[in-house]
Amino acid sequence: MTNTALLIIDVQNGLLAEPEKVHDPEGVLARIGAMVTRARDADVPVMFVQHDGCEEGHPLKKPLDGWKIHPGTGYRDGDEVVEKRDCDAFQNTKLQLLLDSSEVRHLVVAGMCSEYCIDTTVRRAYSLGYDVTLVSDAHTTISKDYLNADMIVRHHNAILGSGFAKGQPADAIDFRN
Repeated sequence: MTNTALLIIDVQNGLLAEPEKVHDPEGVLARIGAMVTRARDADVPVMFVQHDGCEEGHPLKKPLDGWKIHPGTGYRDGDEVVEKRDCDAFQNTKLQLLLDSSEVRHLVVAGMCSEYCIDTTVRRAYSLGYDVTLVSDAHTTISKDYLNADMIVRHHNAILGSGFAKGQPADAIDFRN
């Protein structure tokens, strides 16, 4: 996958603090970790997006433990991190500059908060002209009072995969081609 980058969005300790409310947390983490390893082996850039909740009491407030990138992702000190404060990983961040300076035109997207940060970033990337692959079994979210996490993930796979991104399962992602 020439000119490809793997983008891991908001897989942070604070969002996985209550795994019983999260859609397939162990499976998603395992698939993300395996993709990170495969991307590194193929010399594909891996970028982690990290949300700062800003306000007191937010589970992702910097520099609390909840803000830290979950170790199950394969994150290592020195990896490229894009810090953000909004759902859109491009808004007021260095993401587009990093992608453009590396001549990246294809994004493989995985991570957390399917209905917020995944959705917004995938749509924005599409609008900016990037070719986007949404890893259909490597994004997740937390159940809400009005909809459970499984349904949110399925809904976003259908909506985003209908024109904004190509949906593929993690084991179909081949970073060497």
